[in-house]
Amino acid sequence: MADKPSAPPRAWQRMLSGRRLDLLDPSPLDVEIADIAHGLARVARWNGQTRGDHAFSVAQHSVLVEEIFTRATPACSPNERLAALLHDSPEYVIGDMISPFKSVVGGGYKEVEARLQRAIHLRFSLPPLLSERLKKSIKRADHVAAWFEATQLAGFSEQEAAKFFGRPRGLNSDGLALEPVPAKVAQKAFVRRFGEIEKLRGR
Repeated sequence: MADKPSAPPRAWQRMLSGRRLDLLDPSPLDVEIADIAHGLARVARWNGQTRGDHAFSVAQHSVLVEEIFTRATPACSPNERLAALLHDSPEYVIGDMISPFKSVVGGGYKEVEARLQRAIHLRFSLPPLLSERLKKSIKRADHVAAWFEATQLAGFSEQEAAKFFGRPRGLNSDGLALEPVPAKVAQKAFVRRFGEIEKLRGR
């Protein structure tokens, strides 16, 4: 008697909103900002290897990057600000994999990440693919944020951080939120920043 064919592995995750997000074919209709904020606030940057009583979350990092991006490009549009805030949003589903491990895993991870990013952008009326100019500007802000996090939270020397992320030019950490906070505080800050940007977009 032939064995019954096994069911395909589950490729979706149920969210607290009740949505069921398919990782292989994500639909923008299954993306909710509340789920993104909840997830990102509970994903630790630097694999949790940071100083303080709380993890420095991807939600905090996202707000930090958007603020640095806006300081560096004060003429940016609300849509560009939102793209900066959401630059790591797929990590609410797939977690924050540190760069050394990403290079080992290779293309499969990046493909899933890209599909999720496109679905998230479409959900919030952003272009599915950002221009190269905008991607580079957001990546610069991301590297500045990483330098501050590395030197102030993750135990890197300035020289070591400069080697991997470059040194911030014309920006300092004054007024930037680099103190790790509880997940619920980070979650609220992310949702608040999203709401502020949405008002600027007239939504």
